[in-house]
Parts: sequence; C-alpha cells; structure tokens
Amino acid sequence: MRTLYATGDPAKLGAAVDATASEGRALVSELPGFRGMGLFVDRELGKLFTATWWDDEKSRQDSDEQLRERRAVELAPFAQTAAVDNWEAAVARPPRSVGPGAWFRLARLEFDPADTDRLANFFRDVALPRLDALPGFEGGSLLVDRAKGRASVGVVWSDRDALAASRAGVAAIRGEATAQARVITRSIEEFEVVFAGVAPPS
Repeated sequence: MRTLYATGDPAKLGAAVDATASEGRALVSELPGFRGMGLFVDRELGKLFTATWWDDEKSRQDSDEQLRERRAVELAPFAQTAAVDNWEAAVARPPRSVGPGAWFRLARLEFDPADTDRLANFFRDVALPRLDALPGFEGGSLLVDRAKGRASVGVVWSDRDALAASRAGVAAIRGEATAQARVITRSIEEFEVVFAGVAPPS
C-alpha cells in the first residue's frame, strides 16, 4: 500500500479533494496491479489522507514513478506539507465500497521491529474479531513497515454515530495491544470518508 498525508489551508481543501476524486482516481485505476483506493478528509483542520492498494510491491513501485508529478498538480495549491509512505498490508479486511456518510479512524503505532509478527497476530486474532463485533464496522487493516517498526491501523465505520460509539471499545483494544503486542500509540485521528473501496484478490 501507499499512503499520502497532506495538510494545508482548509479553505483550499475542496479543490484538492475534487481533483483527487476525479482525475486522480481515474488515472490510478488504469494502472497495472491497482486494487482500490480510499480518500479521507478533515475539512476543519485542512487534512487530506489517501490510501492506494496494489497487487504486489512491483505494481506499487511502478505506479509511484507515474504518479509522482501528477500528485503535486492535484494537491496544488492546497498542500503545504505532504508525506508519502509505503506499507505492507500485514492484516487486511478493507471495505468493498463506502462513500459519503462513512467515517475513518487512523492510529499510528511504533514497536520493536522484532515484534512485527506479534503485532500482526494480535490484530488478526484479537483486534479484528472484536472490531467486527462493534456496530457499524465496515473494514479495517493493519499496515506495517517492518524495517522501521512503524504501523498504521485504519478502520472504516458506517457513519459518524458508529465512529463515536466505537471509541470506548477501540480504546480497550488499544490497551490490550500495548500490553500484549508491545506497541506505542503515537496518534489517533478521525476523518470523513469521501470514498473507499478495495476489490478482493482475483
């Protein structure tokens, strides 16, 4: 997976969202190995987050060369900062398709690289089943950077009420992850979903 996190003037966010949702989405969907994309925004603070899914690492690398220049065009003049990260999808149950009205929570984690498999096992065997039992759960994934000991957990909820209602349950899961998977939570953010959808493996 590749993620993009951009920040800027909230008043200029709308144009960047429109460009990413139209031209950007059309362009990326034509590239070999593309599986899906999510676009998430915080309109109040001026944040834009995208995630793209690929069949394999080669497809992701090849796409980056074709999209790098176009990405800057789509984000101008909104983006004052932009960070691109590449990840392994260690455990994934992404949503098939959701749109406006859905919400997204992103947690950033750090851990000892030696504990990567411990974290992946915890998310697959403990966290994901418990998330799935919460009302409004639409999908969730654990993305890892094994070399750097970093991870992102993204979970999509059917609407803002479900997102809010899930906070206590998700906090309890994070507490267990701290103890059992030996992770540190660095940040938690919540975003409005513009769209998100990932095709199942062929």
